[in-house]
Amino acid sequence: MRNSIYSLVATGLLATSAFATDDHSGHADHSGHGAMHEGVQVEAVIHTIDGTTVNLSHDPIPEIGWPAMTMDLQLLEGAEVSDVAEGQGALIVLEKGEDGMYGIRALMPKE
Repeated sequence: MRNSIYSLVATGLLATSAFATDDHSGHADHSGHGAMHEGVQVEAVIHTIDGTTVNLSHDPIPEIGWPAMTMDLQLLEGAEVSDVAEGQGALIVLEKGEDGMYGIRALMPKE
C-alpha cells in the first residue's frame, strides 16, 4: 500500500515538473505593440500645465492605492507630452521617479 502511494506521488511530481519546464519563449515579444510604457495608465482631466507641473483630476487608481482626487504631478525627465488643452480629457502614464514619488512619464489627449 505504501509503495502504491509513493508511486502515485512520484508520478504526480514528474508530471507537474514536465509542465513547469515550458520556457514560454515568444510570449514576451511585444515588438508589434508599438510604444508601451510599464507605468500605471490613468484617465484624467487636465486643469493646468505650468512648466513641469500638471494639475489634474483622476478617478481612483487601485494599482497604487490612490483615491479620486485633484492634484499636482510633476513631469518626469524625458516625459512624452502631446498637445493637451486645459480642461481636456487625457491619458497619462504614471511611473515612480528616482525619488520614489510618482510622476508623469507620458501625457496624451484621450481619444
